[in-house]
Parts: sequence; C-alpha cells; structure tokens
Amino acid sequence: MIKWFSQLPLFTQILISYILAINIITFFFFGLDKLKSQWNKRRISEKQLWLLCLFGGSPAGLLAMNYFRHKTKKGSFQTVLILIIAVQITALILLFV
Repeated sequence: MIKWFSQLPLFTQILISYILAINIITFFFFGLDKLKSQWNKRRISEKQLWLLCLFGGSPAGLLAMNYFRHKTKKGSFQTVLILIIAVQITALILLFV
C-alpha cells in the first residue's frame, strides 16, 4: 500500500493524509466528549465538533455518533450536521460536474 500511495501525485497524497487525519481527530473528539459527559467534566463545544465535521471529518462524526451513542438524541446537533454533510456533497458534485 505504501508503494501505491507514494506513486500518487503529491497533492493527492496530502489530500488523502488530511482526510484521514481530520477523520481520526474527529472520531477521537466525539469519543472524548462522550467520556467527559459521563464524568461530568467540561465538555467539548458543539461548535468545535461541527467545525471538525465541516473541515472534512463528517464521516467520522457520523460513525462516532453511532459508535459512542453520542448526540444521537439531540435534534439540533443532528440538523446542523446534516446541513454540513449536504453542503459537502453539493460542493463535491459541483466540483466534479
């Protein structure tokens, strides 16, 4: 896999690395926020979680919500996340059409 990856153009390598990193970070922050909520500690703000999703971490955000069962009952959070995903899908469609 490393050989395959190293043969990609540099921009593509950077883009793939960024997407992987932002999704790992997003998943981690959703899990951390879930732990903090269980321990009654200071939480990670919804705005920070939304920003992580907006900057490319929305797949991990959705996965983490279901995996940790976190923010699954909060309609306002889910609405904003769905809007973020809709904007991202629209941008991808416009980019490739």
